[in-house]
Amino acid sequence: MKILVLISFIILSLQQVQAQTVDAMQQWFDTSGKSYRELPYQPFAHKVLNRKESEKAVELLKNKWLKDAQARYSDVSESKVITLDDLKLKIATRIYGQKPADGYSLYISMHGGGSAPARVNDQQWANQIRLYTPKEGVYVAPRAPWNDWNMWFKPRLDELFEMLIEYAVSNLGVNPDKVYLLGYSAGGDGVWRMAPRMADRWAAASMMAGHPGEASQVNLRNTPFMIWMGENDHAFNRNKLAVHHGKIMDSLQTADNAGYIHETHIIEGKGHWMERADTAAIAWMAQHRREPYPNKIVWRQEEVTRNSFYWLSLPKDQARKHKMMVVAEYDGNTINIEHSDYQHLTFHINDEMMNLDKSVTVRYNGKKIFKGRVARTVATLSETLAQRGDLRYMFPAKLDVEVPK
Repeated sequence: MKILVLISFIILSLQQVQAQTVDAMQQWFDTSGKSYRELPYQPFAHKVLNRKESEKAVELLKNKWLKDAQARYSDVSESKVITLDDLKLKIATRIYGQKPADGYSLYISMHGGGSAPARVNDQQWANQIRLYTPKEGVYVAPRAPWNDWNMWFKPRLDELFEMLIEYAVSNLGVNPDKVYLLGYSAGGDGVWRMAPRMADRWAAASMMAGHPGEASQVNLRNTPFMIWMGENDHAFNRNKLAVHHGKIMDSLQTADNAGYIHETHIIEGKGHWMERADTAAIAWMAQHRREPYPNKIVWRQEEVTRNSFYWLSLPKDQARKHKMMVVAEYDGNTINIEHSDYQHLTFHINDEMMNLDKSVTVRYNGKKIFKGRVARTVATLSETLAQRGDLRYMFPAKLDVEVPK
């Protein structure tokens, strides 16, 4: 009897601590006037939460993030410019249809051009603004900040696109799981690179008349992808390369039929201009939603490296080099690392992925390298939200593991 009373007392005490944590968080927001980024420095943010309290903390953080982002990007609707240090991404925005209950779609549509005078790229930008018309959604045609051949996959474009998405989610009512990437000609060059590089951001992507260069497609396991090319688009072997990379996607899907959804369209008799046959891509992409927590991820670093991908990230001080890879999957409460070129990995976990009230196991090549409980905390929620700037990548728990050499 005494043992039962003691257990009940302990449970009640834990529930009170957890409730106090969320209450303290709300009070801190109400009185401090500080950014949610300061939360990890507060003692209450490191208290262990149960699932219910974690969900309440997520809602508080979501509302705070939206409010902060609305203020941060309040001038963009008028200025039509996303600014990052000395870089400026001009945007032309059109909104189509009624806002769905789950939020608008967002189409980021990259124009053609390249190494040419600014007026040439400006003209291509003007064309892109009216090139595609979704039935529903926010259609944004950005003007590349550069006038170079690689203007749609230079370093820092990732950050500009992330800021554009943050603006659209916070100020235009966009659903972060309905963000699509497309581009024509030089914009298609960008899709070949940016779709895999930022695959965890897109619900789907479509490449129109672009050149793939050295881009790999392995990161597209969970990102539906279309290839559109004119049969007679001979310049730089674009047509042959489109066929070749379409076959690569076929092979990837054959080897892993749970992923790599794709279609390849080589338009008969057409050259670089496909006479709008490619507009069918809009409806195809709109069928898909981002899966932010896929069971399996394949992550290969592109020429511009990144620190995180879906539910996986790397310590800041760990070297990231082109072509370094990680392949990992989870099944229930077990994470399996199939391949890692890194010595240290961080897994981010939430209750949609697995049961955080039970132990989590990590295996590398079949060998157990970790087993234990992983705590939910406000600190981890706020840290991941600050790092990713994506409401869907706000995780309550994280697990750092060392991969055997």
